[in-house]
Amino acid sequence: MGSCFSVDNAKSSEKKRRSERITTNSSAVGGGGSSLWTKIRSCGKEENLIHEQAFAAAILYQHLHNGSGRMSFDRSTSSRYSFGNSRRSTQALPRNSSSRARSLTHDPMLQPPHHLVNQDSKMENLETNHFVLVHGGGFGAWCWYKTIAFLEECGYKVTAIDLTGSGIHSFDTNRITSLAQYVKPLTDFFEKLADGEKVVLVGHDLGGACISYAMELFPSKVSKSVFVAAVMLTSGQSSLDIFSEKVESNDLMRQAQVFLYDNGDSHPPTAINYDRSLSKELLFNQSSAKDVALASVSMRPIPFSPVLEKLTLSEKKHGCVRRFYIETIEDKAMPSSVQRNMIANSPPEQVFSLKGADHSPFFSKPQALHKLLVEISKIP
Repeated sequence: MGSCFSVDNAKSSEKKRRSERITTNSSAVGGGGSSLWTKIRSCGKEENLIHEQAFAAAILYQHLHNGSGRMSFDRSTSSRYSFGNSRRSTQALPRNSSSRARSLTHDPMLQPPHHLVNQDSKMENLETNHFVLVHGGGFGAWCWYKTIAFLEECGYKVTAIDLTGSGIHSFDTNRITSLAQYVKPLTDFFEKLADGEKVVLVGHDLGGACISYAMELFPSKVSKSVFVAAVMLTSGQSSLDIFSEKVESNDLMRQAQVFLYDNGDSHPPTAINYDRSLSKELLFNQSSAKDVALASVSMRPIPFSPVLEKLTLSEKKHGCVRRFYIETIEDKAMPSSVQRNMIANSPPEQVFSLKGADHSPFFSKPQALHKLLVEISKIP
């Protein structure tokens, strides 16, 4: 989410931005969403092309096509993207080869370096070859499009989740009342996962709290967890505890957050949005204009209730899952100091640092992020 929430500041922020506040609807991205983001869409051909190319990279894969080759895309029911389910050769991929249609990798931004494609280890020797990617607050499965392409090039299976009210999941963010409701697409995935199958579970930002919740429920189905500039909570903590620490020393965050009060001003906020004029500096200060354009037409409000909820995490369940942390050095939304405090309070097995990465490393440092994910998957 790259977000921070200060309850004490909520009312004052609301008064300052009352003229800016909007009410979201339950339409999916591309069909409505938050008017704060959709009202800035341009009808120019260049932006449409940018959006089509980037969004297609995440969703135009074989399992979103029916037998006739026509795309099956039901906005009202599609809450998760699952990629790379076809059986792949266990041999290392030769240089410049791809098991996917060549047309999907013409964009040079989706070309992984040759040394990452030409892996010398066989996939069956990995503890798992299935990554499950969980986005942060305001984002959706679409934000992982480069990571998905890179991992698939190396023969991994990838599932990117749209949490409730995020991405193209058709639900009004303001109506989310619990973390369980917000995380339901992820828990539904685990409930359907075959017995004995394990995944590498990756969470970004608020997605860190979501994967911790899943680790407590399904510890036997998670081989490793990876927190990418993510909330990493201890038992009894809420995401608000972490975000409050961020907002106290972050003027940019205080200025960027816009609280939404769908139940009226006398009730707590129902969601948080970002001032678009400040979001680039806050979330994408090292990212390309192309990816910022994608985010500007795709991001949705962040539900407030899940941020308030304290997690109950046990050593027997959550504690038995191996944890790794990827720190983003140039992050203005989740500063390194905040990330290091979480690491110190609940030390993971290993910490990795991404130099030059902003709060959205899947945009700003996609190749380096991919390399670390592959490295973590191979740790015995």
